[in-house]
Amino acid sequence: MANHSTFTADDAVELAVIERSGFVESRHVGSAVVLAGDGTVVTALGDIHAPVLARSTLKPFQALAAMRSGVPLRGAQVALACASHVGSLDHMDVVEGMLKAAGLRESDLQCPAEWPQDEEARAWLVRSEIGKRRLACNCSGKHAAFLWACVVKGWDKHSYLEPNHPLQQLVRQTVEEYTEERSAHLGIDGCGAPVAAVSLTALARAYSHLAKAPGGGSGQLGDARAATVATSMLDYPWAVQGRSRDNTVVMRELGLLAKGGAEGVLVMATPQGASVAVKVLDGNRRATTLVALTMLAAADAVDIPEVARVLDDVVQPILGGGRPVGRIRLGRAVSALLD
Repeated sequence: MANHSTFTADDAVELAVIERSGFVESRHVGSAVVLAGDGTVVTALGDIHAPVLARSTLKPFQALAAMRSGVPLRGAQVALACASHVGSLDHMDVVEGMLKAAGLRESDLQCPAEWPQDEEARAWLVRSEIGKRRLACNCSGKHAAFLWACVVKGWDKHSYLEPNHPLQQLVRQTVEEYTEERSAHLGIDGCGAPVAAVSLTALARAYSHLAKAPGGGSGQLGDARAATVATSMLDYPWAVQGRSRDNTVVMRELGLLAKGGAEGVLVMATPQGASVAVKVLDGNRRATTLVALTMLAAADAVDIPEVARVLDDVVQPILGGGRPVGRIRLGRAVSALLD
């Protein structure tokens, strides 16, 4: 397969179906892989070697690159640098504090100005007649860390999103170090930053290394900065997405690293390094948490009753007239793992 394309439907499997009133109306196909803590493949569904644009699942490694540049991120700031946040007032306050510490302003951010997904914050911006803000962009924490790195290193702040910028070269080096795979392609993410294409296996491997870092990991991949990224995501899960959002709930309730990305990508990892990476081919993310947690449970990496409890909170029902009339359920390829 050419490096400028991900896998095709012919190489995918049925991961989940949407059932409405007893009728299956939609099917989500894709690929997924589970790795053991030592990096061996435990479960492979579909094509796990074709490249996928990893989107926001790369944010922890982008944050790590900023920290390697000397950015003194602490606590919730680290989590915000890794975040695809909903733009709550708390989220925007932390990012604003990052910019202030670096001697920067919101106008220095090159992510798009957006309305926050958080309803309270959006209402406040409407009432205040402030309108859309760059701080409310779900990637603002990452961009603030990028800019702070430029200040620390004396790099140009205006071109920090260019692929040949020293910071982006360090990001690519960090991603390839943790994935143990050369990036197959470099694209532009929704926020304007470069984004690498890597295989699902490599993406799961990267999160395995990251999750094990607080326990010492292996060599340079278990260094103190990587450990700080992993522990900060788990210590401040609200900052990584939002208090009732699926990634946050999984981290808070199960102690797993969990990070989703646009176009149906999701990665999770246990502290012991067992990991799962999922790509839904049509780009819809509504079934990713169900699939990922089920696959980890089937591999005995997480406790099934605990997973069931969390899934009740994060998997949305299928509604008709405002009441549940259906559900998202596992596709045949995933449900067979539980037999």
